[in-house]
Amino acid sequence: MGLGDHHILIIEDELPIRRFLRASLGSEGYRVSEAPTGALGLQMATAQPPDLIILDLGLPDMDGQDVLLRLREWCTAPIIVLSARDQEPQKIKALDHGADDYVTKPFGTGELMARMRTALRHAHRTGPEETAITIGELRVDLAARVVKRRDEIIHLTPIEYKLLVTMLKQAGKVLTHRFLLREVWGPQDSQENHYLRVFVASLRRKLEDDPARPRYIVTEQGVGYRFAVE
Repeated sequence: MGLGDHHILIIEDELPIRRFLRASLGSEGYRVSEAPTGALGLQMATAQPPDLIILDLGLPDMDGQDVLLRLREWCTAPIIVLSARDQEPQKIKALDHGADDYVTKPFGTGELMARMRTALRHAHRTGPEETAITIGELRVDLAARVVKRRDEIIHLTPIEYKLLVTMLKQAGKVLTHRFLLREVWGPQDSQENHYLRVFVASLRRKLEDDPARPRYIVTEQGVGYRFAVE
């Protein structure tokens, strides 16, 4: 699917930002629709389902979090949230409500486009369930439970392996601490962030050339982690 076939819905009340996004996305070949309110955005998403939604949290008629929850009742398109710098708890809440990613205001065109491409690639994967995942020099054979880096087998503990596969299956997306703890350790340990820090550090030592400057497992400060694909 070419960029011109991708329909992007922008739900944002600030006219200058909508104009900037329309010009930037249009120059890249995307088809763009705009909604200045949450109610209109929901209506437009229903009438003509988009391939990706850019959603501002600060809307005049509805809480952007409520718009996100309403969309996620039926909409499977990637949703990238726009958030202000001082809204870190709101970012975490949005990701837990089903957002695929967030971009902090003010933002650059390059960053937004990169995150959109990642989200669209993830959304348009088709075919049977993957039996192997390859990203960069890493390859995980899910059937054999074998992890290799540059064709060298990497030995992981069961928890390390589960954490790695959870991240790989959501590669490119921001995963909150709570999500990862719930998926790997279960709901009873969803607040034990120190578990996560210890095992992420261990994975980095085994998978990264320079654990202090990770290429794959990237920290999203105060929010969670992203397994980088670009």
